[in-house]
Amino acid sequence: MSEMFPSLPDKIEMGDLFRAFPKTVRPLLDYHDRLLRDHSPLTVAERELIAAYVSGLNACTYCYGAHRLAARAFGIDEEIFDGLIEDVEGAFVDEKLKPILKFVKKLTEAPSSVRAADASAVYEAGWSEAALFDAISVCALFNFMNRIVEGTGLRYNPLAMPPEDQEARMRRLSGGAPGKFGGAHEAPPQYGKLLKLWGIEESAD
Repeated sequence: MSEMFPSLPDKIEMGDLFRAFPKTVRPLLDYHDRLLRDHSPLTVAERELIAAYVSGLNACTYCYGAHRLAARAFGIDEEIFDGLIEDVEGAFVDEKLKPILKFVKKLTEAPSSVRAADASAVYEAGWSEAALFDAISVCALFNFMNRIVEGTGLRYNPLAMPPEDQEARMRRLSGGAPGKFGGAHEAPPQYGKLLKLWGIEESAD
């Protein structure tokens, strides 16, 4: 029995949660697909990396693990995650992406402290306004999701799954073999398919 929701299992997963409360699941997953899979100046891999990074800053085990796997599925090198949460500047990540990661770190940890200079650093690195808005949107979405996950007591860690299960998850998230869409700025929608996987397709209407 869940400590937060007595009607749910002790070790709840996302499907358990959304089957119990399906009202907003369809538009939420549609937003995930539009933001994370539709065309953007940011690659799909970069958007998933931002999702994982924000979740790591919030110490949200479930979202960090899930989107770290998703980022890997789209070609992000596993080494990038080593030390990234503690030190963006010293991390093994594209220099162009660092101003965006610094922006979303500040937006996550101290939103009212974000200033024009933070945006200017992103533009000076060669990003467009559309890229910054998408980065802000991914940051906002995962601050939102992290709070749903932590507030409901969802403590499942995808990184603790056996390697074969992690590979299967990565194939599902990428729509094929991991790395298939590496470097792509868009990919087929995947999040909406979770409705059927979780068995809530009908009840979500």
